[in-house]
Amino acid sequence: MSETVRTHSAAEFPIRGVAEIVQELIEVFGPSLLSFIMEVDNRSLQRWAGGHGIRYDSEKRVRDLDTVFTFLRQKEEPATIRAWFMGMNPQLDDASPAEAIRDGAARDVMAAARAYLNAA
Repeated sequence: MSETVRTHSAAEFPIRGVAEIVQELIEVFGPSLLSFIMEVDNRSLQRWAGGHGIRYDSEKRVRDLDTVFTFLRQKEEPATIRAWFMGMNPQLDDASPAEAIRDGAARDVMAAARAYLNAA
C-alpha cells in the first residue's frame, strides 16, 4: 500500500511579517490589552507595528498570540475572542489566557482554546 505525501506550497501557509501581525492584534485586542500581554508600553507596540525594534522573545509571544487568535477565529468573532482572552479560564488555573500568554504558557492557552471550541 503506498501513501501519497502531500506537499504544501508557501502560498498555502504564508509567513506574515511581525509588523502586519501587530497591527491586526492592536485592532482586535486594543493597545491596553495587547500592551499587558506583551509587557511593553504602547510606544513599543507602535514601533513594532512600524516594523522596528522587536526582540526575539517579544516576536515569539506575538506569533504565539496570533496562532491562538487565528485558531479561534475559525469559529468566533474578534470581540468574543477578546473577551475570552480576558476571562478567567479553569484550564489555566483560573488565570486569563492573556496572563498565560504573557507568562509564556502559549501551549496551555492553545489547549484551552481547543477545549473552548470543542465545547461550543
